[in-house]
Amino acid sequence: MKLAIGNDHAGTEYKFEIVDYLKDNGIEVQNFGTDDNQSMDYPDAIHPVAEAVESGSADLGIIICGSGNGAAMTANHHQKIRAALCWNNELVSLARQHNDANVLSIPARFVSKEDALQFVKTFINTEFEGGRHQNRIDKIPTVK
Repeated sequence: MKLAIGNDHAGTEYKFEIVDYLKDNGIEVQNFGTDDNQSMDYPDAIHPVAEAVESGSADLGIIICGSGNGAAMTANHHQKIRAALCWNNELVSLARQHNDANVLSIPARFVSKEDALQFVKTFINTEFEGGRHQNRIDKIPTVK
């Protein structure tokens, strides 16, 4: 599995722990985020993640900013992206099972690092259920 990750300054510490976990579990990681705590504009780290997932160079993406909102909004401007802002593990599971989310948005200022790491584990290990959910995914509009 290949995973793209991007973060702004609010998510740096979270990213380091997540990347360590992913690499320890044999997952190839493309790091598009900042590695320090200096203020930066989240779209600069999020667009490359969305582009990697959209192009297929990454299977899934993880994006992290303070609230998770700006990151999710940015990623969802890309055609093939279904970014889910999640603040508990049940939402992560449902986002994968029912919505075929391919990008997880983590709100670093509202969840613990331990919870964020559990979200990542759930995200990469939960499959899309398909069936009636596929019909709904197919109705998400695209630019024509």
